Amino acid sequence: MAIKVADSRGCNAISAALIILLSTVSTCLAQDQQERPDKITKRKNVIRYNLSGAMLFGANHYVVFGYERVIRSNQSISVNFGRIALPKFIGIHTDSGSLQKDLKNSGYQVSLDYRFYLRKENKFEAPHGLYIGPYYSYNRFKRDNEWQYKKNGADSFLDAHTDLKINTVGFQLGYQFVFWKKMTLDLLMIGPGIGFYNYETSVNSSIDPATKEQLYEALEQLLTQKFPGMNYVFSDRKIEANGAMKTTTLGYRYIVHIGFNF
Repeated sequence: MAIKVADSRGCNAISAALIILLSTVSTCLAQDQQERPDKITKRKNVIRYNLSGAMLFGANHYVVFGYERVIRSNQSISVNFGRIALPKFIGIHTDSGSLQKDLKNSGYQVSLDYRFYLRKENKFEAPHGLYIGPYYSYNRFKRDNEWQYKKNGADSFLDAHTDLKINTVGFQLGYQFVFWKKMTLDLLMIGPGIGFYNYETSVNSSIDPATKEQLYEALEQLLTQKFPGMNYVFSDRKIEANGAMKTTTLGYRYIVHIGFNF
């Protein structure tokens, strides 16, 4: 997925993983680059797995695959799609109640990008080398939770439904390694963009405005804690009385893919 401005914990995890990956394969890369380009069989397809998303959200909550096709000697187009979901929301408590159950958790991601592999900077043809290009991504998260709260001194329950849609367009720079002629490691590290956020919350019963406001505050707290970068999105915006929030903000995309070139 395209992840927006991540928090420090997410960045630290990605940085540590990249250091390990790069140090492990550096020797293989040096050996691989000694081969002559004209002796390498042209392989125009790459299937890949989004490793960074799984690291941030968990392998059970983020399963996104991609396909890249070289359409010219230095250009390619790719599509990524798969299942995404937010981590569990259990454990948040407020003065009025707490979240008790994750009833439903679903979502999906679709993204497209067009890559220009820079001829003057690359020794090999696409899909190996430094690239730039535009991208678009769409992410949707849907979640139902059971909320326990106090009403007239007794415990009451309601179901809260949340729906978060994110459209992002931007420009990216990255480098894709090809090892042993088939294994790929795609590092997309610079990807500024503009994100369009549409967040909606609804409840299945009538509650007083004060309790509803506390519910919205708790859900906002969950998003900022569990979703890297949402603390930035909510920094100057709040969920409105009708349970909705729409905003447009600058974002950042970074992705680590591992794949197979054929």
